[in-house]
Amino acid sequence: MQHKYIRRATAAALLASLAGAAQAHTGHGTESLMEGLVHPFGMDHLLAMVAVGVWSVTALPAGRAWQGPVVFLLALIASATLGMLGVTVPYLEHGVSLSVVLFGLMLIVATRPMPAVVGLGLIAIASSLHGLAHGSETPEAGFAGYAVGFLITTAMLHVGGVGVGLAIRRWMGTRHGLALGGLGTAVSAAGVFLFSQLAA
Repeated sequence: MQHKYIRRATAAALLASLAGAAQAHTGHGTESLMEGLVHPFGMDHLLAMVAVGVWSVTALPAGRAWQGPVVFLLALIASATLGMLGVTVPYLEHGVSLSVVLFGLMLIVATRPMPAVVGLGLIAIASSLHGLAHGSETPEAGFAGYAVGFLITTAMLHVGGVGVGLAIRRWMGTRHGLALGGLGTAVSAAGVFLFSQLAA
């Protein structure tokens, strides 16, 4: 019964986030704390940040689950700063979408051995794409409040992902790998959907 609840909650979250899919990095405000607090609930960010939390509590050694979210946040800040200075890469939005696919694949293999440095490195690279995209949106004024709000919500979503990972491990027991595989597949599929919208 509990694993059915997890599946339904995951499906509801994915469907709810579809509403924000088209607002990944364009056509939204970046000038206030409230806009920063709300923006990470767009599909690409929400899925990426929750997935990082789930992966961290599942794949990293006990007591080190904080490293995934911290690496994501630090890479996000550093790359956003570069984006503010005009640094960018080709097909950045496509890369952001593919980062969601990557995080889904990481969930699928989360229960299999992977050097922590490899997983954290992938998180840093993917987070850098998100940061560059946001840094490039910087307005002449008001970005500080937006950035603070964005980082607060990002951290909360990471914590939520850690909670989801702990719940899966507790409720699913020896079958938690199956649940992670299903969740990872759904996240990757959402990333493919986002990519297809950009390619259309």
